[in-house]
Amino acid sequence: MGMNRDELADFLRRSRARLTPRDVGLVEGPRRRTPGLRREEVAALAGMSADYYMRLEQARSPQPSIQMLAALTRALRLTIDERDHLYLLAGHRPPEGARAGEYLRPGMLYLLDQLDSVPVQVLSDLGDVLAQNDMAQALFGCVCTVAKEDRNIVLRWFTEPDVRMHFAPEEHEEQARQLVADLRAAVARRGNDAASRALVTRLRAAGPEFAALWDRHEVAVRRSHPFRLVHPELGMIEFDCELLATPAADQQLRVFTPPPGGTEALDMLRVLGPQHRHDTTPTPANEPP
Repeated sequence: MGMNRDELADFLRRSRARLTPRDVGLVEGPRRRTPGLRREEVAALAGMSADYYMRLEQARSPQPSIQMLAALTRALRLTIDERDHLYLLAGHRPPEGARAGEYLRPGMLYLLDQLDSVPVQVLSDLGDVLAQNDMAQALFGCVCTVAKEDRNIVLRWFTEPDVRMHFAPEEHEEQARQLVADLRAAVARRGNDAASRALVTRLRAAGPEFAALWDRHEVAVRRSHPFRLVHPELGMIEFDCELLATPAADQQLRVFTPPPGGTEALDMLRVLGPQHRHDTTPTPANEPP
């Protein structure tokens, strides 16, 4: 990611011009010839030399560190979107935004209800199933029968042998690799936080298969991909799976749509929906893609 010095300089100048001394707790002082803060004032607020800040605004500075960008964010009273823009212009990845955790915004729940013609799930970035509609319940089973801490598609793949029965044997190895590679990427994005460490520790303790795959350090974020499931009543079902990111980086919408000419499976799932909605057996719930 390269630094765009000209755009960075322009953004800093205009951000400085939008502020008044009163905005940052400074005394107005004598009449100013130009609007906004002086360069020296921004430099003092950010804890850097006035000369270095001047070179930033003149597009002739070296790349600023993330610590310096954080100080400029505070000094210029930038919003989250403006902060992210500042980091990108300086050639750095923006800090990770606030996580939603298990909280589902009302808009997300509304969307889940409206998308009632295809199976839809809301997953955490670590693979926890947070919610699903009736069509997904007809496809996978009721997650309400699984303990909350066990509603994770990676965990169930490596700890519950019955889950793999719903996938063709020749696909098991690739499924396992893809799940672990995607989890690797999520753990790195989270900075190896407590939740991801706990999940990886639990998976390592479950058996040597996960540990061996984890130690390969393969990384691949799953987005759109084909999905084949052996349904206990409908047999082999094929879907196209789309993973849609939400504003919170730790949640995603997983939507299953039929391939061209493959709507029969959806019709049958609608018929099975009420029956599966009250199913009390724990499998096949929330299998991985």
